[in-house]
Amino acid sequence: MNVAEAKSELKRLLSRLRPAELTQLLGWMKNSDELEDELLGDNGRVLLQSIAEDLRANVPPDAMLPSETAAYSKMQRRSRPTVHVDSFLYDDEQVDSLCERGLMSRNYCLSCGSHRTAPLDFISHSFSVTELQFLFQHVLPDLSGRTLVDVGSRLGAVLYGGYVYSSASRLLGLEISEGFVRLQDSMLHKYKLTNRVQVLQADVCTQDILLQNADVVVMNNVFEYFMEPEQQVRAWKFIMQNFRKKGSLLVTVPSLHESLNPLQEVLQPDWVEELPINYDVYLGRDTDPDALRQIHLYRVI
Repeated sequence: MNVAEAKSELKRLLSRLRPAELTQLLGWMKNSDELEDELLGDNGRVLLQSIAEDLRANVPPDAMLPSETAAYSKMQRRSRPTVHVDSFLYDDEQVDSLCERGLMSRNYCLSCGSHRTAPLDFISHSFSVTELQFLFQHVLPDLSGRTLVDVGSRLGAVLYGGYVYSSASRLLGLEISEGFVRLQDSMLHKYKLTNRVQVLQADVCTQDILLQNADVVVMNNVFEYFMEPEQQVRAWKFIMQNFRKKGSLLVTVPSLHESLNPLQEVLQPDWVEELPINYDVYLGRDTDPDALRQIHLYRVI
């Protein structure tokens, strides 16, 4: 049964109800957790949530390591105060809990000592569990027999999500931080994911052979907060020169245009073409349409 047939069948069923019962049923469908838990729940989500719980116990609330001084500095220099909230570790309810406990705030003071406040900007360098499901089930094709490389894998969210939601034969994370590599390795061994997943401590600019053989490359807010502009340009040029296998796929957050434009770096016109994505997908109450629309898909031409 396709979506159109399902809608028609549902309308026929609803038309047989008395008005009072119809209102009651529609209210149940809109507000009950039963449908979402039974139809959209999956064991993979439970596994990912368990990994996230373990990681939360090993990193500070902002999920940033002391070594990330450059990222801290760049966030402080933004026109609006910005804090890092890792979307893989914390959903909205968990952020609310942190705020209630005084460990995080959604607002900042506009004038010291006053009651005038404004909302903080939140940024994440990881996909949420829902975004991972969207990425692997609705954006990327079947990855059987393919190799996926996550550039700047940090806590490993893409790797865990790829293990759960895809059939990729090899999921490889590139991470320059020794601390994050240790965290990922501990999760891979604890949850027995090492048969398909591996993490390398390396600068992407040393991995020409890996990029040349990759089928999918994922880049989620990789460079902007962690490199100076000249370093970003160097990294992008290296990727454009080496990730050239025809038909390979590139996933970015944000878009290439948004990443390259501030650097005054021109996207090589013969490198990739952007592919359409259907963002009109419901994956549960946690679905954030704005976050999904930050995901862009390109194909090497």
